[in-house]
This record gives sequence, C-alpha cells and structure tokens, in this order.
Amino acid sequence: MGSGMFSKTIDVHSRGRSEMIDITAEVAEAVAESGVDEGVATVYVPHTTAGVTINENADPSVVHDLLAALDAAVPWRQSFYRHGEGNSAAHVKSSMVGCSVQVLVRGGEPVLGTWQGVYFCEFDGPRSRRAIVAVQ
Repeated sequence: MGSGMFSKTIDVHSRGRSEMIDITAEVAEAVAESGVDEGVATVYVPHTTAGVTINENADPSVVHDLLAALDAAVPWRQSFYRHGEGNSAAHVKSSMVGCSVQVLVRGGEPVLGTWQGVYFCEFDGPRSRRAIVAVQ
C-alpha cells in the first residue's frame, strides 16, 4: 500500500449459510496497531457473496431480523436466477449490503456509536473468508 496507509487482514470463519459476524474488536485492534491517531479506517471484503455493514451489536435479535429481512427480500431460490452455482441470492445480498464501510478514527480508536458494531456478512457459507482493514 502507499505511504501513510496501514493495512491488516482479518480472517473470518462462518458456520452457517447466512451469518453476521461481529468483527468490531478486530477492527479496533487493527486501528490501534496502525498507530493512526486521527484518520479513517476502511473495512473491505474481497468476496462476491459476502459483505460488511455497521449496525447494532447490543441486541442479537437485530442481527436475526436483518438476516430474516434479507432472506424475505431475496429468496434463496427464484425461477429467474440463471447463475449455475445456485448462489445467486448471495450475490444479490452482497451487492445490497456492499463490500466496504468507512469508520472515522479519533484518539487512535474507531468512532462508533454506543450501539454500533462492524459486521462481516456471510451469505454463502460456511466458508473461510477475510476482511481487510486499511487505516490512513
């Protein structure tokens, strides 16, 4: 990476087909390791059937509801899907959620609201995945 940027890869292991895995602590650890006091951290997921988002990490029912709503909006099987691997829903959900988020860094820590956490979103698991945290 260019000068002034630190990056770290986080390994993520999903156990189910659809899962939201809290990686907030790993993101905070990467920010701390970067030595950046004020800046921006980007969390990027280099996968086409996974994503990353920021949402509530206090009540687990929120994660359940998000996954259930995505399943309702994008059912696993549809007669119009053409992709041969059978995971078209995972590709659609990945594009809906997105593959990156940015978090401000202040005082050497990610700036997150009281109830916010960073989630790796698995849509085609179980798999071994990765997320890249770049801090500048």
